[in-house]
Amino acid sequence: MVAYRRNFIPGGSYFFTVTLLDRASRLLIERIGELRAAFVSVRAERPFDIDAIVVLPEHLHCIWTLPPGDARR
Repeated sequence: MVAYRRNFIPGGSYFFTVTLLDRASRLLIERIGELRAAFVSVRAERPFDIDAIVVLPEHLHCIWTLPPGDARR
């Protein structure tokens, strides 16, 4: 398991990668509608900006920025 680290900076920007366990999977592009709906749902509860996102068949890369003043743990 990866040891996750995060700087608690209000309004900070974060780059991260999420990878599916099955690296042969194409799930993220085959179910892109559901992935988009998940982002919409999460952003409705916990606002953040999506500065960039790259969705590949089995992993995605994102850069998110928190709202000013937000450094929740």
